Amino acid sequence: MLRAFLISLSRAYWAQRLVTRWSFAWRMASRFVSGETLADALRVTGELNAAGLNVTLDHLGEHTTTVADAERATAAILTLLDVLGSQSVRANVSIKLTQIGLTLGESLCAENLERILQRARLSRTFVRIDMEDSPCVDSTLHLYRRARAAGFEHLGVVIQAYLYRAEADVRALLEEGAFIRLVKGAYREPPALAYPRKADVNANFDRLACLMLEATREAGALSLSPDGRIPPRAAFGTHDESRLRFICACARRLGLPPEAIEFQMLYGIRRDLQVQLARQGYPLRVYVPYGTHWYPYLMRRLAERPANLWFFLSHFVRR
Repeated sequence: MLRAFLISLSRAYWAQRLVTRWSFAWRMASRFVSGETLADALRVTGELNAAGLNVTLDHLGEHTTTVADAERATAAILTLLDVLGSQSVRANVSIKLTQIGLTLGESLCAENLERILQRARLSRTFVRIDMEDSPCVDSTLHLYRRARAAGFEHLGVVIQAYLYRAEADVRALLEEGAFIRLVKGAYREPPALAYPRKADVNANFDRLACLMLEATREAGALSLSPDGRIPPRAAFGTHDESRLRFICACARRLGLPPEAIEFQMLYGIRRDLQVQLARQGYPLRVYVPYGTHWYPYLMRRLAERPANLWFFLSHFVRR
């Protein structure tokens, strides 16, 4: 119930206006967001690279409501790609399609996505399309496949294990040779579309992880670049140690070396675990968000872990 309420608040404009006025809210957000500027994000990227960790950069923003906002978001991503092309950092880019106009029209989003992918090709940067809530899934997969058909190869997509449709989507994408990041899912979905029980989500995550690892073994698909800019085709976004142990055990059983898979974790969460996995030889990529539109991202982080919420509320009470 509490998680659903917080996820609902992440889309509430009145709540965003209220919370973003509180200085302590940004102090809380800064646990999970590298900063409000690209310079902040690049500084953090350098620090993480020095610790042996790869990065995916996310210029925060989603569900833009005007064409002008979608254009501004696209321009910011193009700037990010230009900068990455000029620097020797181990980083790629994550984007959300609603940020570049998906809810305003698929044709507008497709045009902006093509601009981004053209620039990514010039800068030799891998792009991952984040998956959003269920109304966006079909459009996201359609635009992803359209881009792949147009010749954009270094492009990946995300699948959320809590959706019933996830297995069918993973099987189809594996047949297409897709770069997949598997996550549990962080949006509010009805029981008609998603597993309501955590145990069922975990079981489906494990089942899909095995499918991805088996496909990796069959294809011999290891990392395409040792510099960390292009990831392995199988990536797993989770901080759940039980899921991590399961994936490692499954990979060993299949005879896969550590570099055949990639673990991805969020900036500000379990840095100890990130470093530990990297030292064991697993490619570890940290999801590093930045920008001024940090409110929805913060609310989803609060929804994921009660301890984060209590920390936030304690600051509110003291205030």
